[in-house]
Amino acid sequence: MTVKQLSLPELTDACGRLGVPAVGLWREPVQAYGVDAAAKLVREAGLTVTTLCRGGFLTAIDPDERAAALADNRRAVEEAATLGTDTLVLVSGGLPTGSKDLHGARERIADALAELGPYAERHGVRLAIEPLHPMYAADRCVVSTLTQALDLAERFPAHQVGVTVDTYHIWWDDQAPAQIARAGAGGRIHTFQLADWTTPLPEGVLNGRGQIGDGAIDMREWQGYVEAAGYTGAIEVELFNDGLWARDGREVLAETAERFVRHTAA
Repeated sequence: MTVKQLSLPELTDACGRLGVPAVGLWREPVQAYGVDAAAKLVREAGLTVTTLCRGGFLTAIDPDERAAALADNRRAVEEAATLGTDTLVLVSGGLPTGSKDLHGARERIADALAELGPYAERHGVRLAIEPLHPMYAADRCVVSTLTQALDLAERFPAHQVGVTVDTYHIWWDDQAPAQIARAGAGGRIHTFQLADWTTPLPEGVLNGRGQIGDGAIDMREWQGYVEAAGYTGAIEVELFNDGLWARDGREVLAETAERFVRHTAA
């Protein structure tokens, strides 16, 4: 998503030229290209697929909507397996229209995970609950903290359900470092993502993630927390930013790779 203006062939070519060894993919461009064709493309480019984004949106009350969401998540699991990644990132979903019941919404997520966790395990895929900043709680994700994400994940085996640690969403939370340690002790850090926090946020706030190094977050500090917790996996950069999307994608990818090296201990 950091360079969504690039087609999948352009992305794989640019990664190869820059020496980027792995890529996290999103479902929409993969589906548009064809899941099997995308799997072949990244495999032949020598790239590892770190994660697939995204499943989730599991808070619906209406039975038909709920069944449709579960079916879509099963497809997402199958797509992840085809692409060769063991991690499907979940954005849990916001409040259903007319509802103000956060607790009920979170319990419906747990009910869905009880079905999806074993299904994912059978396909060799883990589910990674991503807490999103509280500003998204109403419309996008009722799971706002790592504490909440782990409280859900720990109802299930770690090889089925864990968490996503994303600096953009948790940097403000003084409980997050302890929760990263908790997640690491339980083997539940399934992916680690970087994005910076810059202000003012754009209208709609969704596409406000800053380029690494442009904002308030100390990337090395958060990298230190996850590594101290035992995480040894890939580090992803995930930027939703209209300004970056308006630029040449290869230039943005090169800039992002340079910023990654400069602002982490990689």
